[in-house]
Amino acid sequence: MSRTLAILKPDCVRRNLIGDVVARIQKANFKIVGMKMIRLSKETAGEFYAVHRERPFYNDLVHFMTSGACVPMVLEKENAFEEFRRLIGATDPKEAQAGTIRRDFAESKQENIVHGSDSPDNAGREISFFFSERELVELYSEDVRK
Repeated sequence: MSRTLAILKPDCVRRNLIGDVVARIQKANFKIVGMKMIRLSKETAGEFYAVHRERPFYNDLVHFMTSGACVPMVLEKENAFEEFRRLIGATDPKEAQAGTIRRDFAESKQENIVHGSDSPDNAGREISFFFSERELVELYSEDVRK
């Protein structure tokens, strides 16, 4: 099993699509092992997206990500990073394949509903940015607490 980070972005929350997107994620057999609703500050969003600091879209991205609540989640599945990137589709919803989350729900390249880690290494870094190990639930096929 591997893990990746997903963030349901402010447009997803604002448009009341959390349930629809989570249902798609679960239907694709991802296990949600961590989930919470937060509101990013400018400083926190800037730190999270620091890798993009020199890019022309950085300020708009930070502004958008601080415009409302978002829902970071830790997802678990074999090949989690690759499978989640396939499920969400291209950054620009116009370029995303039919049936992907972004193609079906996103309204623009910036307001594209969901963030997904862009590499296994970044997934680990991003997960630890939002979650401590004690906040992540270990899932078992049987209840081992009997």
